[in-house]
Amino acid sequence: MIAQDLLAALQGVNSEVAERESADWPSFNCPIDSLVDVLRALRDNHGYDMLVDATGIDNGVEASPRFTAVYHLQSTANHVYVRVAADCADSENPVAPSVVDLWAGADWHERECYDLMGIKYENHPDLRRILMWDEYPYHPLRKDFPLAGHEGQLWDGEIAEVTGTGTIPAPMAGGPFVSSCSNFEADKEPRAKDESWNEKNEKPNG
Repeated sequence: MIAQDLLAALQGVNSEVAERESADWPSFNCPIDSLVDVLRALRDNHGYDMLVDATGIDNGVEASPRFTAVYHLQSTANHVYVRVAADCADSENPVAPSVVDLWAGADWHERECYDLMGIKYENHPDLRRILMWDEYPYHPLRKDFPLAGHEGQLWDGEIAEVTGTGTIPAPMAGGPFVSSCSNFEADKEPRAKDESWNEKNEKPNG
């Protein structure tokens, strides 16, 4: 009932808001050009006063749209949650509106998503990388990023000169760990494919 009531209310903001498949709390798809208005309505009119998380999804290199911005909100008074997702229009240069003006805590969430997923947040007050160094050319949570990472130069030329090394792919220590599609919970447990390597075992091909 909560989902249907919220859907009707949010469609008053934009008629294209639709239910999104969800295994837990109410979830909605929202056109990205109405995202801020929809989130503001949830905050001001429905008591979703806390931004729990702002993140993103890479739907795959071949997917269109490829990237989706996702927001998880909580009502601290009613102890209920809602999820709102908005597809980025451009798969090459994904952009979403910043919600820092609605929740100050979105600052670091959006910086992390920009750093690791490559979604740029318009009107963010200080959109800088938060984990990787500024010149790092990749976004590690994208699906085309190799599990072991890329070889490359260190961010500090002085350290690189002294150590004589750069960034190197990391052994996966038994990984990657993958889950199979199954109706049986026991079969869904991650299993190691063991493609790891070290000084004695060469890196596998592929």
